[in-house]
Amino acid sequence: MIWMIVAAIALVLAFVIPAKLPEQHKVFKAPLQVGLVIVAVFVVAQTSFVHISQDSIGHLKKIYGFKDLPTGQIIARDGEKGPQADVLGPGFHIIPLIKIQYQVEELPVPEVPDGQMGILTARDGQPLRSGQFLARGWGQENINEMLDAKTFLTGNGQKGTQLTVLPPGKYRFNRYLFELDTVPAVEVDTGEVAVIKSNVQTLEDGDCPQVIPDLETNDDLSTPVVPKGCIGVWDEPYMPGNYYLNPRAYKATIIQTRAQSWTYQGGYQTRKIDLTVAEDGGIQQRATTIDVSKPNDAADRAIITNVEGWRVPIELRLLVEVSPKDAPRVVASVGDLNAVENKIATPSVRSVLRNVTGQEGRKVLQLIEQREEMENYTEQALSPELAKAGVTLKEVRMADPVIPPELLVARQREQLAGQLETTFQQEKLAQQERIEVERQKATADQQSTLVKAEIEKEAAKQRKETLALEGEGEKLKLIEIAKGEQARAEVLGARNAAQLAMLKEVLAAAMENPDIIKVPTVNVSSGSEGSLEGAAAVLGASNLVNMLRDGQNTANP
Repeated sequence: MIWMIVAAIALVLAFVIPAKLPEQHKVFKAPLQVGLVIVAVFVVAQTSFVHISQDSIGHLKKIYGFKDLPTGQIIARDGEKGPQADVLGPGFHIIPLIKIQYQVEELPVPEVPDGQMGILTARDGQPLRSGQFLARGWGQENINEMLDAKTFLTGNGQKGTQLTVLPPGKYRFNRYLFELDTVPAVEVDTGEVAVIKSNVQTLEDGDCPQVIPDLETNDDLSTPVVPKGCIGVWDEPYMPGNYYLNPRAYKATIIQTRAQSWTYQGGYQTRKIDLTVAEDGGIQQRATTIDVSKPNDAADRAIITNVEGWRVPIELRLLVEVSPKDAPRVVASVGDLNAVENKIATPSVRSVLRNVTGQEGRKVLQLIEQREEMENYTEQALSPELAKAGVTLKEVRMADPVIPPELLVARQREQLAGQLETTFQQEKLAQQERIEVERQKATADQQSTLVKAEIEKEAAKQRKETLALEGEGEKLKLIEIAKGEQARAEVLGARNAAQLAMLKEVLAAAMENPDIIKVPTVNVSSGSEGSLEGAAAVLGASNLVNMLRDGQNTANP
């Protein structure tokens, strides 16, 4: 405003001061007028341009004017006083008296970061229709038209939150008209789908039935899914990717399509009886109590059953999967997989297991022996319940039931006793093997002696056989001699034969020992030299003659 005053003063002075000049100063009249006009023009020029920086938007608020904004309007469309629909881009802008007539405000260019999306809220525009939740969408292809304030306000732009969102990037728009908020984009990872619940309708009323009936299963759970573009849960899920969906218009529920494991374990107390072997070989037992806590990632605690009056916890695992086409049914009927787990799977599996274990005649130890049969029964009973919510049960796997130790201790003692017996037998065999090894070692150490003894043993056997053969030969020889002597006796007579045999024996003895014929039995002295009486006497009295005489006497008694 001060610049306008200065310009007005300069113009007034340009016409007033020259007229007041004396005649001697008339020569300065024209230059003075020109100078004052130039000053006035310069002052006006200073208020008629504006510079907007590269990363800013020039916003205008009209201060002086003849028209006021209509009631209910916030942004001026036709030059009314107040915030203007037009904005200024970067650079110089020459508008007469812009700095006087308008208040120019530079605001930074809004930016939507990567992985985010921009939600626009319009402060001005047409009001929402009855029952309308958000302002109508412009479509991604018409974003520039929507961001043009005049087009928005003179067209069908509605005030309030806009259905159309801005993808990542920088946008120049009238920030007096639009307010920008950024929110994360919808990211669907591999192994997931996004089920969309829409609060707005973009299709015509005739294209949006109330409910699409479920023709695949005859279940008790309602599955109100609708076509894409209608209000409700869409029957088409979004596959893996990034999506810019207005969270105030669309609620995206992420459903895992990978196989998932729901475990039921922990949350109970168990007792344990330990068996030990004393030094004397006796079996001792000691009981302890163990608290089994529920893991944080478990669906719920173990299922507690009662069999034969015994409290038996059973831990198990359910393997489930949701196909992409069934994901909308999960969201529409229950909400999400956690709701399926808590509202359907857990109550059903507890009921089924208690029915199985509570059958008449069921024994506690059968929970171990017939586990596979119980798994199959549980799977068959639970599959239809989960299928009602669009969840496929792949398998049921039970862990070992927590059998009371009192029922197992007798069997364990028997097994331990058997193992001890086996151990003792093994030790006995080991000692016997050790003895055999020591014997073999000692034998190896005495190998030379044993070989010598073995050779001597074999030589003795050979000598024995030789002597036996020689004796047999001598026996045969004597038999034949006896036969010959008997034949001779029959021819010569028994006496003569005996004498002949005696003579042979004596002669044989004399041949082997000639001295026996030289020893006289009497001492003879010769009467005269050269006489033979002494020799005859010696021979007659020798041992040989006596032996013959004795033999003859023996033969002739």
